[in-house]
Amino acid sequence: MTDRLDRALGAYYGLALGDALGMPTQVMSREEVVRVYGTLTGFEPARPDNPVSAGMPAGSVTDDTDQAVIVGRLLDEGRGRIDPLRLAHELLDWEKEMKAKGSFDLLGPSTKAALDAVARGVPTQEAGKHGTTNGAAMRVTPVGIAFAVDPLDTFLDHVVESCQVTHDTGIGIAGAAAVAAAVSTGVGGGSLDDAVTVAVTAARAGAQRGHWVAGADIASRIEWAWDLALGLPEAEALDRIVALVGTSVASQESVPAAFAVLAVAGGDPWRAALLASNLGGDSDTIGAIAGAVAGSVTGLSGLPPEAVRTLRTVNSLELEPLTARLLTLR
Repeated sequence: MTDRLDRALGAYYGLALGDALGMPTQVMSREEVVRVYGTLTGFEPARPDNPVSAGMPAGSVTDDTDQAVIVGRLLDEGRGRIDPLRLAHELLDWEKEMKAKGSFDLLGPSTKAALDAVARGVPTQEAGKHGTTNGAAMRVTPVGIAFAVDPLDTFLDHVVESCQVTHDTGIGIAGAAAVAAAVSTGVGGGSLDDAVTVAVTAARAGAQRGHWVAGADIASRIEWAWDLALGLPEAEALDRIVALVGTSVASQESVPAAFAVLAVAGGDPWRAALLASNLGGDSDTIGAIAGAVAGSVTGLSGLPPEAVRTLRTVNSLELEPLTARLLTLR
């Protein structure tokens, strides 16, 4: 396996790792996570009273991984291009399939509102003009695998293509740009520090794309969150991230929270994903973002092999062929 393929697989499986570890604690408060689990140290099944992930077995991935695979497949089939209308229909079909399975883990608020608009006949260029949550950031990892971050304007064009139909706002695009750029930097051989630096630059540039909506600057919040919990004991660090950064589906909270977790974990994918799972809130998405970025730097060889085997077995997940094809676009 080449180093680049190892890093690309590390990003994709790292995303799935953080997603699955955060699955049972999503929509729980930090206090409730501590009360129920103490400290999560590995994969756990969802409790039957979890309103989103009830009934899901340990190691199960959620919408983060499923939608990242959809984006990767569309990039591959489109030879690097994503048809926004096709993406809209693929996401709607995915939700129908989830409902048929009895799943409560469905489309997020921005994505749902945008796709409802598309179904009513609103043009795809207008459907996502209010989308500010983290749905675009959670599924953008394959863009970082498929394309080099330089030149940045061209890279951002690809990011926007993956966002436009649901999250065509400066905030939505900035969050996705930060994640995609960090992953791309890692896949290209960069260090964690390199990835974070480029993420901030991409977020700042991405904020100039799409429709303007009021909200905090994601680039500035990533820089701030990175230093916020460094040097603290893990439990105290998590409490500070919850209290000050936030763990909601808002891009301005969950994306910087993922970078704060990366800082505390020193870029270790397993540790970063576990820390995210203990946050509660949108823990699966925060874990997916942190796992993807860390995995792009360490490679698949930096992920625990037994954890990857669990992901493959529980979810019938086989990302190698798609990842290899995405790299040919690069």
